[in-house]
Amino acid sequence: MTGQDFLDEPPQSPALTAYDRRHMATYARLLDAEADGACWEEIVEVIFGLDPETDPEWASRIYTSHIARARWMSEHGFRHLVRSSYH
Repeated sequence: MTGQDFLDEPPQSPALTAYDRRHMATYARLLDAEADGACWEEIVEVIFGLDPETDPEWASRIYTSHIARARWMSEHGFRHLVRSSYH
């Protein structure tokens, strides 16, 4: 993933979005990295290709917003995905 591939913040919607569908692998990687105890700086560098020292506020916002959406996906979003596959 590069800076060209993601938004500063994923769209906030109570439903699954096209952005969510494109970034499911990213969400899974974020959750795995967090579960493994990786620090957010390492996560944004590896997953998003960002240097957190260059703009720490921006890098933190990207991490925070995407990990929040990844958690939403793990708790709610996958239900939407499963339902949509049956239609």
